[in-house]
Amino acid sequence: MPSPFPGMDPYLEEDKLWPVFHHQFIACLYQILLPGLVDRYRARIAQRHYVTEQVLFTSIVREEHHEEFIEIRQRNDGRLVTLVDAVSPTNKTTTAGRQTYLEKRREGKSSSSSLVEIDLVLAGQPTLEYSRDGLPDWDYAVTVTRATQPEPYEIYTATLQKRLPRFRLPLAADDRDTVLDLQAAFARCYDQGGFAPMIDYKREPTAPLTEEDRHWLDDILKQQKLR
Repeated sequence: MPSPFPGMDPYLEEDKLWPVFHHQFIACLYQILLPGLVDRYRARIAQRHYVTEQVLFTSIVREEHHEEFIEIRQRNDGRLVTLVDAVSPTNKTTTAGRQTYLEKRREGKSSSSSLVEIDLVLAGQPTLEYSRDGLPDWDYAVTVTRATQPEPYEIYTATLQKRLPRFRLPLAADDRDTVLDLQAAFARCYDQGGFAPMIDYKREPTAPLTEEDRHWLDDILKQQKLR
């Protein structure tokens, strides 16, 4: 069963679902990217680890986090060419998560690689600071930073009510970009991950929504008889 929404599914932002989604989503991006990389590049899924702490009454609850990302490297010398990462809710809402995420970005920049950030999270503060002047409102964004031209960012956006964008993923400076359809990757992830039976669409999502988006979401789910 496909997601009931035309783009990102905000229910996946919940604490119990996101780690499963993040893992499956990165795996699907890897599956899509790999066939076009085998001649000149090698790609691998790597992981970052960190611990968050939350004060609960008189105790401290510690939680381990393991988040995957993709490294695309030159096959001949192993040089990092492109880092493809997805932002998690804890990257945007906790100090430890944010610091660990940004440290990985700094490592990518220090190695002169291109950076791709996929932000499908409504909660929290963006991990990148950039001006929205002249840009339409958006809920989700893909930000591309090219090694050959680190400023300005390339920003591909979408709203909750629209499909996720296609974007150009840079490789080596003397190679052409590869185009990645984020909506197709998400659809594959949702299907392969079997998320439909995990979600109770009769209740409200925990992701922060505007009043307009709440009414739209309610209408969509009623049309599909999920409410």
